[in-house]
Amino acid sequence: MSARTAVTRFVPTAEQYAWTFGGYEPVMQVRPGDVLDLFTEDAFGGRIRSSQDIASKSIVYPFINPQTGPFYVEGAAPGDTLAIHLIDVQPARDWGVSTTVPLFGSLTSTKFTPTLQEPLPEKTWIYAVDSGAREVTYRALDSEYSVRLPLEPFLGTIGVAPAASEARNVLVPEAFGGNMDTPEARAGATIYLGVNVEGALFSIGDGHYTMGEGEVCGVAVEGSMNTLLTVDLIKGVFCDWPRLENDQEIMVAGSYRPLEDAFRIAHTQLIRWISAETGLSMMDTYQLVTQASRSPIANVCDANYTIVAKMPKRHLPPGVDWMRGTHERLRESSKAVKGVVPSE
Repeated sequence: MSARTAVTRFVPTAEQYAWTFGGYEPVMQVRPGDVLDLFTEDAFGGRIRSSQDIASKSIVYPFINPQTGPFYVEGAAPGDTLAIHLIDVQPARDWGVSTTVPLFGSLTSTKFTPTLQEPLPEKTWIYAVDSGAREVTYRALDSEYSVRLPLEPFLGTIGVAPAASEARNVLVPEAFGGNMDTPEARAGATIYLGVNVEGALFSIGDGHYTMGEGEVCGVAVEGSMNTLLTVDLIKGVFCDWPRLENDQEIMVAGSYRPLEDAFRIAHTQLIRWISAETGLSMMDTYQLVTQASRSPIANVCDANYTIVAKMPKRHLPPGVDWMRGTHERLRESSKAVKGVVPSE
């Protein structure tokens, strides 16, 4: 990748958005090493724009979380791993939106956890975005209180087509990635996803401008996003569950119900990964991860819950080329990309 590297800009039309992982024809074919500048619409398709707009009258299920993609990656075959390096993730608007949605969220009745109470009222909050100050502004609806929160943009959904010819709703996180809602999917991170079908067929979307751990009410500060990314392939290596890497940590996202199973998936996978790459025994790795890892909750509101198991690299044996050094290589090669004018 050189200073003359071309950047391909892609802005989907309304008809091009995908609403499942799997089940859609690719919108574009790309090669390993290509750089894409992608627009993603917010979770509500841009239909909620004021505090008077409510979700039940603005959107129709299952048309939530429109995905940009899928993209067919040349050479990707089942058994490989797709690496997606997020070079930059930035708001595409100067406002974001959050809502409460009937029968959805962590602290309300749902279809799967019913009670006799009425659903919580629908409310909509509009957040002003100050990209210069790197802040968003929360304003209470029932009082004069307001406060500035950090602008921390990330992608709520990033995934590939599932195995076994499945098509999964874009609200679902699972082994193929999907709606993991982890703030770790931010600029500077590399996401590793096992390839299940020819071409991998990856999609991204569900931009979040900020979010507390767990996404408690079920809706972050949702917003459209411009994402600059590059892709690569790790041939002959398959990640059973999504792996993430940044300069400081390696991570695994486990998504399932109940929450304990998501926790077990994430930590079992992290321990096996560390043991395989470092030569530490499984039991020694188990002990080390127990004392040094962190386990942020990404979501407890989606069709599956997501836990991320994080391990600081500084506590691990030095000199390990995690995932064949892919993150380091993509990080270095991407330094030449910023400032390049996109090609259409």
